[in-house]
Amino acid sequence: MEGEEFRTAAREMADYIVDYLTNIRQRRVLPEVQPGYLRPLLPSAAPDTPDTWQDIMADIERVIMPGVTHWHSPQFHAYFPTANSYPAILADMLSDAIGCIGFTWISSPACTELEVVMMDWLGQLLGLPQHFLAASGGKGGGVIQGTASEATLVAMLSARTKTLRQRQQQGDTHTNHSTLVAYTSDQAHSSVERAGMLAGVLLRQVPSDQEFAMRGPALRDMVKADIEKGLVPFFVVGTTGATPACSFDNLREIGEVAKEFSMWFHVDAAYAGSALVCEEFRYLVDGLELATSFNFNPHKWLLVTFDCSAMWIKDANEVVDAFNVDPLYLKHDQQGQMPDYRHWQIPLGRRFRSLKLWFVMRMYGREGLQAHIRHQVALAHQFEDYVKQDSRFELILPVTLGLVCFRLKNENSEVNEALLKNINAGGVIHLVPAKIKDVYFLRFAVCSRMTQPEDVEKAWREVLRQTQLTLEKK
Repeated sequence: MEGEEFRTAAREMADYIVDYLTNIRQRRVLPEVQPGYLRPLLPSAAPDTPDTWQDIMADIERVIMPGVTHWHSPQFHAYFPTANSYPAILADMLSDAIGCIGFTWISSPACTELEVVMMDWLGQLLGLPQHFLAASGGKGGGVIQGTASEATLVAMLSARTKTLRQRQQQGDTHTNHSTLVAYTSDQAHSSVERAGMLAGVLLRQVPSDQEFAMRGPALRDMVKADIEKGLVPFFVVGTTGATPACSFDNLREIGEVAKEFSMWFHVDAAYAGSALVCEEFRYLVDGLELATSFNFNPHKWLLVTFDCSAMWIKDANEVVDAFNVDPLYLKHDQQGQMPDYRHWQIPLGRRFRSLKLWFVMRMYGREGLQAHIRHQVALAHQFEDYVKQDSRFELILPVTLGLVCFRLKNENSEVNEALLKNINAGGVIHLVPAKIKDVYFLRFAVCSRMTQPEDVEKAWREVLRQTQLTLEKK
């Protein structure tokens, strides 16, 4: 395929994408295929001679779409949002066309410098503490990671290196990986546990309170107990908008404990961080100025396509010191004048992801991004009101952002599990469950940017329909 053929194919694909997203409500949100459905639809080996573009386009509906879960359907209410917008799609096209691998400044100066500026733009939109911004003239700065999981691992590995070096400089020969301890809430994402496994350190889950929040006193007690055992507390993760029920750790209390015991304090706001573009939600991160690093996913709720996970570090040198490997073939004459982002991340290579932030922030503006968040929060409150009006149901927590956690009250887990199974089998909407302290419940997340009040009403009608069927079979 050369230029003119690509021009024609690209127009056809653009039309297909617009038609797909425009008419996505007409598609069943969950596919009905069984595992292994795809292999019989394809030849047993790659073709010897080229297929035509027309053949490939025809196979999208025949092969791919039957097995797609439509994450951007207004009837998709599972997990958390995965962002989507036309400006971000266009930026991905340009990134793919440029095709640079921006591991150093010299490998593509625009790739590095736009990222530095965009992370400052984004940090300003969120109202982050000034020490996280490169423009502040301090040691801080931002970087685009692939996912929040990567950001947590980067922070943990950086903290591990910092702690071990400090201990060694003090003549401590006892401290090693096996004596280091990290802490997080029992509501934190499983990626924190996984980061502990990859870092080879101990991880403690601090029991959350009645609002599913990690509090300072419980953390302090656990830290003191570990110190008495001869262990070395070095790292703590506070979560804003935890996955099970969108609960919020007390960042100020955690930050004070982290300061008291000289621990790295990382804040994971993968989903909820997007809401900080709205001033009325910034109370949720009270105490953020105490954090060593902060991360959220624009690719979840801020209209930027996957992958784009924004991470800020109070002192970027502490990450660079942990990840700096400097072979001759990657050195250049301008080193030290701008970031070489290969030192800020796990992989060497990186895409031109800041283009997505640039396009989206320019084409939506602060007011457009705020309107998007506020609209979706209002839709969640609409569903919350439906739940409150039906005495058969109860809320697990009051709704703060775009997630509603609810269940049939006075019913055991088996009944609620049956309700969820029937809802998903019906194919009208898609939900997923969670379980906290042995309480099983359903999660209704507002996910698609195209969701409207009538979609929420439709979802509630389906919940009621399946509730009636479930209770009749009980």
